[in-house]
Amino acid sequence: MRGRFGALLAACGLTLGLAACGGTATPAADPPAGAGGIASAPATASSGLPAPAGPATTAAPSISAPSISAPSISVPSLSIPPLPTFKARGPVVGGDASWPQCPKGMGIAQKRSEGAPMPLDSAQFVVLGLTNGPGFVANPCLVDQLAWARQRHLLVSAYSVISGPYGDVLARYGGSGPYDKDSASGRLANLGYQEALFNVATMRSSGLQTPFVWLDVEPVNGFEWSNDTAANAAVIQGAARGYKDQGYDVGVYSIGSLWHRVVGDLRLGLPEWRPAGSRGRAEALRRCQGDWMFQGGAAVLGQWVEQGRDRDITCPEQSAYLSLWFHQY
Repeated sequence: MRGRFGALLAACGLTLGLAACGGTATPAADPPAGAGGIASAPATASSGLPAPAGPATTAAPSISAPSISAPSISVPSLSIPPLPTFKARGPVVGGDASWPQCPKGMGIAQKRSEGAPMPLDSAQFVVLGLTNGPGFVANPCLVDQLAWARQRHLLVSAYSVISGPYGDVLARYGGSGPYDKDSASGRLANLGYQEALFNVATMRSSGLQTPFVWLDVEPVNGFEWSNDTAANAAVIQGAARGYKDQGYDVGVYSIGSLWHRVVGDLRLGLPEWRPAGSRGRAEALRRCQGDWMFQGGAAVLGQWVEQGRDRDITCPEQSAYLSLWFHQY
């Protein structure tokens, strides 16, 4: 739109400039009579004889400047198209799936898949999990779950469980990243950053496209967070930055009690996805309200569990912005 206005102003400026310099020049004035010492009437000598006639008076020629007309420039009529308007279409219902929905027995020993059911056929979107429990372990059937979503032409987004140090991951990853590797908090932030990069690699290798990734922040059975909420917060902040540096927007899946248990009073102001457990759809929608905010962000999705499935619903007005959260297959 700025290009169109620039072209219009440039054309108008050219037209004005040519009109200003294209008028007719004022012709030079004729010299006054007697100018240059030339007599205008014969003089009589004192002897009574007529004086000799002087040279004839010659009038200055009239010079007309040529008329310069500005070329005619026709400025096209420009119509500015109206800006797109976002219109909510009411709640949109979908689901989420990850390693529990893989065929039974897949994954790491601590998180064997359960063969849980995939979202209902009526689902309009799915949020696919990238991890098999903790960070640095990929969902073992992500490729198949993405194929399932593609076949149904669903809207697709992604989420990743973020976990604190376990095993030797801090030693392996804490020294690599944008944070100070010589400080404890910097190494923890680098750990979160590398978790994000691991998950980005998982998405790219599977072909999963999405503009948005949710950070799942909650206790992870078998891979517990530390009791130091500031240290845990450093991991989460590093993960958020890792996704953003790779071009993804991020939000947070959690609930107030779990969020504060893991990271204390950390406030990121990111979009929120809020669970309601088995309390049903109405409660999931109620949790879109401001009193359920846990880190300063707007509610985008609510979740509830029904017949062994995680079901999700867009919060009021958020269905107008689905392209911010999902990729359409």
